[in-house]
Amino acid sequence: MSKRKIIIDCDPGHDDAIAILMAIISPKLDLLGISVEAGNQTLEKTGKNALNIVSYLGKDIPVSLGRGYPLKRKPQICAEIHGESGLDGFTFPNYDKQFDKRDAVAFLKDILLENDKVTLVPTGPLTNIALLIKEHPEVKSHIDEIVLMGGSIGHGNVTPAAEFNILCDPEAAEIVFNSGLKVKMIGLDVTRKVLVLPEIISRMEKYQNKASIMFTALMKVFNENQKKIFGFSGAPLHDPATIVSLLDEETIHFEYMNVEIDVSGGPSYGRTNCDQFNFLKRKPNAYVATKINKDRYWDVVEDCIKRY
Repeated sequence: MSKRKIIIDCDPGHDDAIAILMAIISPKLDLLGISVEAGNQTLEKTGKNALNIVSYLGKDIPVSLGRGYPLKRKPQICAEIHGESGLDGFTFPNYDKQFDKRDAVAFLKDILLENDKVTLVPTGPLTNIALLIKEHPEVKSHIDEIVLMGGSIGHGNVTPAAEFNILCDPEAAEIVFNSGLKVKMIGLDVTRKVLVLPEIISRMEKYQNKASIMFTALMKVFNENQKKIFGFSGAPLHDPATIVSLLDEETIHFEYMNVEIDVSGGPSYGRTNCDQFNFLKRKPNAYVATKINKDRYWDVVEDCIKRY
């Protein structure tokens, strides 16, 4: 069976780290590269985190730095959830791995033009992907689909209307959703149902391999911070849902609908207006996640962790 070629675009981030961990080890995926932007922390920190993750896991995956700021709005980070380092809870050894010399847009463009049917997996703000599409439309024929974590049919997690990844750069999201490419949106409606409860940590901790040790340490701090901010009994493990959807298509159910990004700058700025019931009679432009099988989700995560 041929592997699915993917590129992860991310802002690590505790949940991004687990998505990378899974993508690296799965025999079903061929991780061609990782591009990074600011989001959960500054670009300097998210970039360092990406290098540390692949180095710690013993894989030589190229990592490229992208934009440290959105297309139009002011940058924002999420230190209250991900901490001062962006990956509080785990201390990496010192590694000498360097970034790819190309900026993220050139990096993504080159990889795509050298390959066909590549799946882009953004787990952070969509700035790098939007710039790629805008500056190099020739790559679109090489993109099989975009499977992203972001948005919400319901309420947000930063404002009443907006989810963090989309709110970080709504104008970039607007470009991606209107690109004509196949877009799959996995938002808070399903990711808030897969909580890293204490029994999940115990389940993954038992393997005591590199992946298990990193997962356990990161998730304990991730849980503590989510409880402080949202009162959750377990942190929602958002970003790995993208990888789970690629590894087990039965885990997440999608519905095809029109999604409009609110770029008005008003109180709903950054909202993903998902016309689930086709009120506006507009052409659908995204497959939006509406249901998730929690048991299958954790089975897929566990399968990846135990492979280390």
